[in-house]
Amino acid sequence: MASLLIKNGTVIDPAGKTESKTDLLIEDGVIKEISEKIKKKADETIDAKGCYVMPGFVDLHVHLRDPGLTYKETVETGGEAALHGGYTTIVAMPNTKPVADRADIVDYVMNKAKSLTKCHVIQAGSVTKGQQGQELAEIEEMAAHGCMAISEDGKSVMNSGLYREAMKLAKELDITVLAHCEDINLVCGGVMNQDEKAKELGLPGISNAVEDIITARDILLAKETGVRLHLCHCSTKDSVQLVKWGKEAGVQVTAEVCPHHFSLCTEDIPGNDANYKMNPPLRTREDMEALREGLKNDIMEVIATDHAPHSAEEKARPMETAPFGIVGSETAAALTYTNLVDTGILTIMQMAEKMSYNPARILGLENKGYIAEGAIADLVVFDPKAEYTIDPKTFASKGKNTPFGGQKVKGKVMATISDGCIAYREETK
Repeated sequence: MASLLIKNGTVIDPAGKTESKTDLLIEDGVIKEISEKIKKKADETIDAKGCYVMPGFVDLHVHLRDPGLTYKETVETGGEAALHGGYTTIVAMPNTKPVADRADIVDYVMNKAKSLTKCHVIQAGSVTKGQQGQELAEIEEMAAHGCMAISEDGKSVMNSGLYREAMKLAKELDITVLAHCEDINLVCGGVMNQDEKAKELGLPGISNAVEDIITARDILLAKETGVRLHLCHCSTKDSVQLVKWGKEAGVQVTAEVCPHHFSLCTEDIPGNDANYKMNPPLRTREDMEALREGLKNDIMEVIATDHAPHSAEEKARPMETAPFGIVGSETAAALTYTNLVDTGILTIMQMAEKMSYNPARILGLENKGYIAEGAIADLVVFDPKAEYTIDPKTFASKGKNTPFGGQKVKGKVMATISDGCIAYREETK
């Protein structure tokens, strides 16, 4: 395996909360030496002057659409998009066709990833068979095949008794429950947030209660069962308060916020444009500011993408009939830096914590999310001063569905290193 030297960068280690200008020497896939001005020769060298060197990002929330929906995305294209965004590990959601509710489907995705991408892919298993909410999936078998989390993502398990049994089993297996909080009985055909903007556009709305009711329920079930509960794509101000309460009550609850929810609010929706349609929806400015505060105060400790690719034809439809979701793997780092770090809401250390260290700990990945001698060399080189305009046509993902096209941002992934190898490198002019 080729050796790699990363020189002149500012190394951010969220485990030790240290920031230092040092070089990194990588050999055989691990960090061999960290010190100032390493003189040893390497097969390849990256000059990271002016850049941060952080642990490779870990995304707890990605839709790879494989198997069954590969016209939207594949393991290979989704993995490539993740690497372009600085992600070295991603968790694939189970709402594929067929649903990832069995060990053989978990094997299919993870084996395919090993052969087609340098991004590490962990397949989350469905909570129930076929995501139908009637009978538990093969959770024990999936866990034995490397499934580190279960999720009904795309919907909630509405049967609280069945969900409690799943949580008990997850607790026994020491795996994490990733919760999509949505009371399906309250959605009523909504396609965006229920507010004045929805009235202006004449579109049915989704109230905050749709999320908040299930958020409260899931925290209470986690309190009873002792499971590790991670709340996905939180979007409301009361979700932040509920997570805070859960932590104070001793519940093992963590929560993520997506870049679109801390970057945009309903005021930013220009019209009936399905690139602004996601689930949960963009909320009010008050909600957005509460999410930012929750991230700042470390109540919400993860930034995840909910990367959800769709075809151009699907997203060209009006909001009423277009599918929910936007892509996010290739824009998350820049949006986080532009809207949270450059504005002083988060520090660069908090960015590294929320995008790498914390998600790795939540999954139980003890060998990820930090920088130290002997650690696996999963790294990202990030230039905080690079400014550019987001152009969906340049995405590695099959999906180009984003509301951020044409937006000027600050902060760019210059290189992604996975297992000591350069898996992505930004072309410099």
